[in-house]
Amino acid sequence: MNISDRAKAMPASPIRKLLPYAIEARKRGIEIYSLNIGQPDIETPQSFWNAVHSYPAKVLAYGNSQGIPEYREWLVKYYRANNININSDEIIVTTGGSEAVMFAMLTVTDPGDNIIVFEPFYTNYNGYAVMTDIDLIPITTEPEQGYHLPPKDVIESKINERTKAIFICSPNNPTGTVLTKREIETIAEIAEKHNLFVISDEVYREFVYEGEHTSILHFPELLQRGIMVDSISKRFSSCGARIGAVITKNKAVMDSAVRMGQARLCPPTIEQYAAQSVLMQLSDDYFEKMVAEYKQRRDITYEELMKIPGLICKKPAGAFYIMAKLPIDNVEKFAKYLLTDFSIDGKTVMVAPGPGFYATDGLGHSEIRIAYVLESEKMRKAIKILAKAIEVYNGKQQT
Repeated sequence: MNISDRAKAMPASPIRKLLPYAIEARKRGIEIYSLNIGQPDIETPQSFWNAVHSYPAKVLAYGNSQGIPEYREWLVKYYRANNININSDEIIVTTGGSEAVMFAMLTVTDPGDNIIVFEPFYTNYNGYAVMTDIDLIPITTEPEQGYHLPPKDVIESKINERTKAIFICSPNNPTGTVLTKREIETIAEIAEKHNLFVISDEVYREFVYEGEHTSILHFPELLQRGIMVDSISKRFSSCGARIGAVITKNKAVMDSAVRMGQARLCPPTIEQYAAQSVLMQLSDDYFEKMVAEYKQRRDITYEELMKIPGLICKKPAGAFYIMAKLPIDNVEKFAKYLLTDFSIDGKTVMVAPGPGFYATDGLGHSEIRIAYVLESEKMRKAIKILAKAIEVYNGKQQT
């Protein structure tokens, strides 16, 4: 018996595939600074836990397929505070941002269709494309340009008769790039000209250190073309809660997404109740304090990276990632080497190799993604270890 071609094509996560080597390193007593995964170390708001512990029902029953109505009403307030004017019937709560992306892909494409995406991009988009039986058409952005979008004509040259949407992510995972208002205006112009949807991953909305976040739903011309996907995982440091959302004013898209939601019955119930509690009790300075903390981490991480000879990266304006081009010819081997053969005073680092963030074969072999999710001094120590590892590794390659 054979498994399906789809199953064979499903890629491994570049973020998680080094885990077996990390497990073995820890067995040897090695302390690992985990910079490979976007797992915040900032505590989940206490109001979340209070709500979980005080959940009022005696039976954990199925919830509404579109999401608990009261929670969606609080999401409306949250989005309106971000100048996104929507109603509760324009939201479907999903099982994490992952399901939100898949619902968005499935509502606008048929098998064999394609979506334009800018690489490097969040690695799991590759997996979602396999699962939904569509193609991603990559357009490469460059580290020397801070991974900003290429000119309009370059984007339009990739559109064909099977193209149904353009996918953007801002602030970006893995690069930390914040798209400018003009860049998103360009995407809107292209979408209108070629009759395309625009799917926008806006999970890192609050994580902006310079400039400001621009949503696709700020543009009148995108109100019917725009499909926003979102998640509470990062902003409320609650990755395990698995609560996301699809937001769109396009009624046909929402009706389709709701039917998909009915097929999987409902998103997690207690976690919605807890997320609602967080929104109800959110302090005025919550995001201000969080952003200030991550900005300090970014600045320290970037400062230490800039001390590494031959490394290329621009200071990212958002999210909590830095994509850096190292003076290394094979980061897959180097990332493994960090866990199997290198440590300083019993400490090493774990990073995410660049190739997994690309759809184009052969790209990313000198790049890594660093998640600055550890407190500042740990980030400084981790990058110093990384710098020494590059020096030692390159020395070994030359002997």
